[in-house]
Amino acid sequence: MMKRDFISLKDFSSQELGNLLSLAKQLKHNPQQTADFLRGKSFALIFQKPSNRTRVSFETGIFQLGGNPIYLAPDDISLGKREPTADIAKTLSRYVNGIVARVFSHQDILDLAKFATVPVINGLSDLEHPCQAMADMFTIQENFSSFKGLKMAYIGDGNNMTNSLLIAAAKLGMNMSVATPKGYEANVDYVKSARECAVKSGAVITLTNSPQEAVNGAQVVYTDTWVSMGQEGETAKRLRDFAGYQVDEKLIGLAAKNCIFMHCLPAHRGQEVSETVIDGPYSVVFDEAENRLHMQKAVMIFLYTFKHL
Repeated sequence: MMKRDFISLKDFSSQELGNLLSLAKQLKHNPQQTADFLRGKSFALIFQKPSNRTRVSFETGIFQLGGNPIYLAPDDISLGKREPTADIAKTLSRYVNGIVARVFSHQDILDLAKFATVPVINGLSDLEHPCQAMADMFTIQENFSSFKGLKMAYIGDGNNMTNSLLIAAAKLGMNMSVATPKGYEANVDYVKSARECAVKSGAVITLTNSPQEAVNGAQVVYTDTWVSMGQEGETAKRLRDFAGYQVDEKLIGLAAKNCIFMHCLPAHRGQEVSETVIDGPYSVVFDEAENRLHMQKAVMIFLYTFKHL
């Protein structure tokens, strides 16, 4: 039997990512066609971090596919503490048909995937957020149809979202310009991988410290929180370092007239984005949130086409 995991967008071809987008579109417009896909199957949802969108979208998606989600809170399973991650993966594989994990360390996801005999999905790690990135690509496609010729401007912290968006954009042929303060640049390995993918797709990847340069002419303007979960002790320093990186009316005014504003949420109005932008006509943030549901259903169906049930 062949097992596929959804750990990193690096692991999937451009064609496979395109297939996921097509499947998500079908599921959004005709959800009943797969209502029995996971009938009689269970998914374990291991969450080291609390969540709104990730938990609810996965639980709802599994239910809509006919399956049973089992939420495991931080105190229920302490990966690598109460028992080795390898033992947890092997044990859960005897009970459930798939594992979704939202963790602090990317290594925990890798260890789960290594020892589990069922598909493992990365619901978020410190290195990548692939489900969110693909939901974002789906949202962009809904607004512009094609990625060719589009420019995405990412403004803010070079974090897990930046990493996943770089790979997704490069593989799908969308130009991406990333503006970060000095010391907060995107992961060099992901930049390298994105540029290698961009050679094949024709995309252009640009790094800068200037939000204005990044946003100029962009059809997609994206930002994320400046202080992620687990970084609360750095709040004062980060707020100082990110001064001038807020996406406000002045900055988004440099983008294309038909631009959209994106944010993976939760958002902090008055910090990384102004209230007038996130709640204004540019914003598609709640379309993004909804599309997490459709994309994650597509991911689960995609993985099970490679694994005999």
